[in-house]
Amino acid sequence: MLEEEYQERRRLPRHLRPPAPPEPEFAYEIRDARPEDLPYLLDIYNLYVANSTVTFDEDALTLRELRQKYERVRKLGFPFIVAVSPTGHLHGYAYVYPWREKAAYRFTVENSIYLLPASTGKGLGKVLLGELMARAKAAGIKEMIAVIADQGADASIRLHEAYGFKQIGHMGKVGFKFGRWLGTVLMQKSLK
Repeated sequence: MLEEEYQERRRLPRHLRPPAPPEPEFAYEIRDARPEDLPYLLDIYNLYVANSTVTFDEDALTLRELRQKYERVRKLGFPFIVAVSPTGHLHGYAYVYPWREKAAYRFTVENSIYLLPASTGKGLGKVLLGELMARAKAAGIKEMIAVIADQGADASIRLHEAYGFKQIGHMGKVGFKFGRWLGTVLMQKSLK
């Protein structure tokens, strides 16, 4: 709604105000991320860097760093997906990355999901995680690990529990961000 229309509505007594226009439907499709998506994904990620403990990164990620991660994921044949509105607006993204560099870990990945704040609480994280798991399994992945901050990430823990992830450990005080110590909850799901 335009600012002028909003102000006009507010001037009227409540019982004379026309009904507010309906919010547009929250619609999206899930597709593979493309190189041209990366600047938008970078903006989403850096919101979390600056404003949350969801990531323990303290410095904004650069486009070069994100491009290198994207290219590594694609080279390995792993999923890197986005949720896109019918108008091309990116709501969020998800990908898996090797859990560790040693060859014996090649069938185990860590998942990551990041949503725009306006896209949270609408079930999109659940859709992205489900699609990510299906694509990871199709790519030959056997185990998926979630590393979740132990403070302020209850929704992420519940999301993973809903998909059958089991808590396999907790590490206390392994990160320091925003002047406080943080730990992580480790969760695991077999994709066999």
